[in-house]
Amino acid sequence: MNTFTNGDEMKRQQTTNKPRPMGVRGALDRGGNGLNSHIAPHYGDVLAVATEDVVTVPPTTTIMTTVRTMLEHGFRRIPIADAGTQRLKGIIVCKDIVDFLCGGPRHLLVTNRFDGNLLAAVNEEIRAIMTTEVPYLDMNASISDALKLMNKESVGCLPIIGEAKHVSAIVTEQDFMRLIANVKVGVAIKEYMSTNVTTVEPDVEIGAAGKLMVDNKFRRLPIVKNGILLGIATAFDMLRFLGSGEALKKGANGIEDTLATPVKSLITRDVIWTTSDCDLGEVAGMMDANNVGSIPIIDQGVLTGIVTERDIVRALATLKQ
Repeated sequence: MNTFTNGDEMKRQQTTNKPRPMGVRGALDRGGNGLNSHIAPHYGDVLAVATEDVVTVPPTTTIMTTVRTMLEHGFRRIPIADAGTQRLKGIIVCKDIVDFLCGGPRHLLVTNRFDGNLLAAVNEEIRAIMTTEVPYLDMNASISDALKLMNKESVGCLPIIGEAKHVSAIVTEQDFMRLIANVKVGVAIKEYMSTNVTTVEPDVEIGAAGKLMVDNKFRRLPIVKNGILLGIATAFDMLRFLGSGEALKKGANGIEDTLATPVKSLITRDVIWTTSDCDLGEVAGMMDANNVGSIPIIDQGVLTGIVTERDIVRALATLKQ
């Protein structure tokens, strides 16, 4: 494990160029009326940006079936709802599964109830590891309400609950990122990026990298060797690697072997990066165009930070005040 700060040297990628902006829909000044004028048409109704066709699973669904459902739909989180009434019971996010597999508090289920047998544990019901205290919105909430609550609770999504307390819609960080994608906000990303970046070597085991994520409440880790940024491993990458491979066919040893695989095996794409003077809306556009939840920031060959969808939400919540 390494921690890069602004003074650590990072060799510039030779094969990856800074992406160009995908287009600009209009100029926005910092906060003020410019940002308001862009969001105003949707601002009174969070449903304007939310997804109303919500996929849920009941609490009795197995952990492995829940993982497969998330992978099938490309979801990083999924609400847990009563099969009959669709009342919200909890939520599962990718990091919860990593926690369960890689030695976090949820892993106690494996050690205490299943005597360390991961194969048996993944067939336990999802309610055994789901989060039950879930922040949510009602149907008439505004975008402002959603931004404030998401920022306050540091969550990546908010279920939207109807009159019968059933899950009617969901709004995510990605929805807000897309809202300002390629819009010139007039704010440099350096004002909101994280500047102390924890990284891992490519030969670190997936299980150890997952434990590092859980312990530090990260959802992603840059993979670095000899000062060169090779890629980024995310909690969703770990789920996909486990759920789409041969691990389960090989039983408990297969799962353990998968967790012992080098984290470099999760690298599936070139690194998309930008510089700290890039506009907030341009960075959001890069995330949207490349279907990623984070962008590393490299200035003059040095990894100076990373910006995530959560940083975009934090910026919007701040700029809207």
